[in-house]
Amino acid sequence: MKMGTLCYVEKDNRYLMLHRTKKENDMHKGLWVGLGGKFEAGESPEECVIREVYEESGLRVENPKLRGVLTFPAFDMHDDWYVFLFHATEFSGTVKPCQEGELAWIDKNDLAQLPMHKGDYHFIKKLDEPCGVFTAKFLYENGAYKSHTITVH
Repeated sequence: MKMGTLCYVEKDNRYLMLHRTKKENDMHKGLWVGLGGKFEAGESPEECVIREVYEESGLRVENPKLRGVLTFPAFDMHDDWYVFLFHATEFSGTVKPCQEGELAWIDKNDLAQLPMHKGDYHFIKKLDEPCGVFTAKFLYENGAYKSHTITVH
């Protein structure tokens, strides 16, 4: 089992997105993703997401809002992934180059045209809905999206 965080940092109706192009053996290579990564020992979800966003972008998010908990059974064909999904509109700093790819502010209306994991299109839409926290399960087989369920709490 792997645990991680994912954050969609928003400014002026745009999300800061990462185009994964630089990392070797990357299951996200060539795709656009939000910012985030794996937990370090002893971290809370909030500590992890704040650290990961800073490491990847140079931005210091404040008061990230937990929006969902995502489950990806055997996503990498080995481990189940559990991901805490955050949305952040409060931050400071300046975007710096990222070692994993190129960062860009993408208009939310243009996200559907980006190459992303197919399941991502479903949970990103939830970020704009006035719902509470949701849970979701996304099934992939050999890297191909199969189905998903979302439960709003």
